[in-house]
Amino acid sequence: MKSLLQTRTRLVSLGLIVALLLAGCGRAIEPPAPVYLRIAGSTSMQRLLNALTTAYVAAHPQVTFDLQAGGSELGLDLLEMGQVEVAACSWPPTAEKLKPKNGAALKMTLVAQDGLAVVVHPSNPLDNLNILQLRGLFQGRILDWRELGGRLGDVLVISREDGSGSRAAFESLVMDRRPVTLAAIVMPSSQDAIDYVGSHPLAIGYVSMGDLTSRVKALTVEGVEPTPQTVKEGSYPLIRPLLLVSAAQPAPAVRDFLDFASGPTGQDLIKDRYGTIRQG
Repeated sequence: MKSLLQTRTRLVSLGLIVALLLAGCGRAIEPPAPVYLRIAGSTSMQRLLNALTTAYVAAHPQVTFDLQAGGSELGLDLLEMGQVEVAACSWPPTAEKLKPKNGAALKMTLVAQDGLAVVVHPSNPLDNLNILQLRGLFQGRILDWRELGGRLGDVLVISREDGSGSRAAFESLVMDRRPVTLAAIVMPSSQDAIDYVGSHPLAIGYVSMGDLTSRVKALTVEGVEPTPQTVKEGSYPLIRPLLLVSAAQPAPAVRDFLDFASGPTGQDLIKDRYGTIRQG
C-alpha cells in the first residue's frame, strides 16, 4: 500500500512538472522592442555607413537605420537639435562644436581612417604631385597643365561645398588652412566629383579613397599611393579620421552600434576600402 502511494505521488509530481513545462512552452516569447536610429552628416561616409548598418541590422533585425547625407556640419547641427542620434563627420569638429549644449556633452568615436585621393582624368599624363604643386593648383596660381609637365589646357579645379568635412580636411592638409580658389567648381559629394572629373580631361579634384572608381585616376602624393595600407601605416600625406559623434552618454542601442562599428567585426567589414583603427 505504501509503495502504491509513493508511486502515485511520483506520478502526480511528474504530471505537475510536465504541466508546468507545457505552460512555459505555450507562453509567447516577447520580441525585442523596435529601435530606430538616425545618422546624418558626411556624404563621403555613406558607403562606409551602408556597409556597417547593413551588417548590424542582419544581426539585430529589430533595429532600423535612417541615413541622411548633406555634410559633416549639417550632421552636427541636427545632432545638436536632437533630430538625429549620431552625426557622421569626415573631419574633427571644432572645439566650439563639441562644447556642451544644454548640459549635453558630445563624444567622438573613431571608426576608420580615410585618405583624401587627388583625382584627374585617366588621360592626364601626370602621375604624381607634391603638396606645394597641389596648393598652387587649388589656389589658382597654376592655371595651365603645361606648368606641371602636362598637356596644354586650363586647369579645372573641383572642390566641395562649405560645411563639407572633405573640404575642411583638404584645406587643412593641403592649403595651410587657406580656402580653395573662388573659381573652383563646387560639387556636393565625392561621387559627383568623380563623375565630373571622369568626364573632363582637364579637371582635378579630391575625393574619399573609399569612393574611387576606374572613371578617374588617383595620383600619388609625394610619391605615395592612397591605399588602406598606406593610410593605416601613416605614410600617405592626406589622411583624415572618419568619426561618429554622439551624446557623451548615448542610449544603449547607440552605444552598442558604436562599439560594433569600432570593434573587430566592423573593422573587418571596411578594411578593403579604408584604413582600420588600432584595437585596444
